[in-house]
Amino acid sequence: MRSFPALLAIIILLCSPVIAQKDSIALEKIITKFEDYEPYKRSDYPLGLYSEQHYKNQADFAENLLEELNKLDLEELSETQKISAELLKYDLRNTVKTYEFKEYLNPLLSDSGFHLSLNYQIRDLNNYAQVRAYLNKLNAVPTYVDQHFKLIRKGLKEGITQPLVIFKGYENTYDSQIVDNYRESYFYKPFEDLPSTLSQKQKDSVLNAAVKAITQNVIPEFKRIKSFFETEYFPKTRKTLGVSETPNGRKHYDYLLEYYTTLDLSADEVHNIGLDEVQRINTEMKKVMAETEFEGTFSEFFDFLRTDEQFYAQTSEELLMFARDISKRIDAKLPAYFTKLPRKPYGVAEVPAAIAPKYTTGRYIGASNDTQPGYYWVNTYDLPSRPKYVLPSLTAHEAVPGHHLQISLNNELGEDFPKFRRNFYISAFGEGWGLYSEFLAEEMGIYRNPYEIFGKLTYEQWRACRLVVDTGIHAKGWTRDEAVNFMKKNTALSIHEINTEVDRYISWPGQAVSYKIGELKIRELRKKAEEALGPDFDIRKFHEVILEEGVVTLPILEERVMNYINSES
Repeated sequence: MRSFPALLAIIILLCSPVIAQKDSIALEKIITKFEDYEPYKRSDYPLGLYSEQHYKNQADFAENLLEELNKLDLEELSETQKISAELLKYDLRNTVKTYEFKEYLNPLLSDSGFHLSLNYQIRDLNNYAQVRAYLNKLNAVPTYVDQHFKLIRKGLKEGITQPLVIFKGYENTYDSQIVDNYRESYFYKPFEDLPSTLSQKQKDSVLNAAVKAITQNVIPEFKRIKSFFETEYFPKTRKTLGVSETPNGRKHYDYLLEYYTTLDLSADEVHNIGLDEVQRINTEMKKVMAETEFEGTFSEFFDFLRTDEQFYAQTSEELLMFARDISKRIDAKLPAYFTKLPRKPYGVAEVPAAIAPKYTTGRYIGASNDTQPGYYWVNTYDLPSRPKYVLPSLTAHEAVPGHHLQISLNNELGEDFPKFRRNFYISAFGEGWGLYSEFLAEEMGIYRNPYEIFGKLTYEQWRACRLVVDTGIHAKGWTRDEAVNFMKKNTALSIHEINTEVDRYISWPGQAVSYKIGELKIRELRKKAEEALGPDFDIRKFHEVILEEGVVTLPILEERVMNYINSES
């Protein structure tokens, strides 16, 4: 006769598949509820709904779903299901925290903002449905502006604002849209090449509607935006610097570090990691400087790189051509490093003039629909601040094998993955992968001289400095001058770039630390795999392990790589 414990074990074993199936079905229902959630009618708000009640509704919905998720036993589910559950928890928790810290009252950054987000609505129009949707968005601009004014005004009252210091030159973000002729409006550009499938009658009707929308609902709104910033916002916004100076600010910053790194790291830990990396990279930079046979100090070498004409393009088109050449050289190397490449192509284009002055040096812009490519944007504003020797690193990061490759593969995840994961993004993973890609470009032979190698190192140093500067500003009371001088001392970035970057870190606390923290984790995991597998290490297989489940947190990534090492050993 079997003992009671033995019988209990058998019963549990027999019941496990049933329990697992039940939890699997429950998880699927929760994910479906999340994906089908529509907090408002899209047709009523073509540009989105922005109100305090809306954010509260989202937070309440997220909290309820979190409660349901936490009741599930994930142990017996598949790896993909477990990851989906953890990513959903990560996203829902952030929705709750965003409301808790009232981030919606501060929809501005040094290089972007609610009004600049309108620029991302501008795309080529390929059919009549897209034309109508775009017109609806233009006509919704007044409502969109009113909603944001209401939130920002409340933020001013509660002290949840951006520092005044980051808004130097901000007038470019709205003055450029205040034009005398509608044809000069950036928002009119898509109407200049309407789809050939439209009849002449349709084209005439569309153009009449476009003129009306831009003259009545776009240009006047940018005049209102100008008045709002210059007469109401700038005089009242805060003069302090770090987010810790705002209500509940230090607690907010600690959460942002956790959110952007997906790790439990304190501000002091992040700061010290940064200092160690800055010292290590400085040593590497001095070795490369010696290879150039430059006669002078480290500081003088930086000045040389910032001022010598040989390192700078003379025209915007020259800079774009250089970026395109690098892109195609990397394209040819990809099959040797990846088992799977994205179907979606990408283009290389300049950052739109309306946002270029305060914009970062380059960025990847994903496709908005199946008829659009991704874009690697290169900033051609102020050419003397855009050295060519950093373009190989920038290209590897923003285009391939960086953001375009990783984000496109994520978008193309198969039917076994929930829809929400195909457009999911975590900075520590995505930006960590982008920075890791800059190192991968060296293995690919993309850097052709010591200056481009130095460009790679100065970009790495730029990301290491972020750990120090971001925590310095938001947790240690640094001034803007301290942050700028630290960047000037340790990187060869142009002074214009340093100023725009420091303003970005001030206005977007925590995000800047994700790059280096993510890259360090990926390189650490690769080193472990190489050491454990020796000659059996396969770079293509390793990259497949990193990318095949799409965007994940760093703890999930580490678990996946360690499982891969154990299975291959």
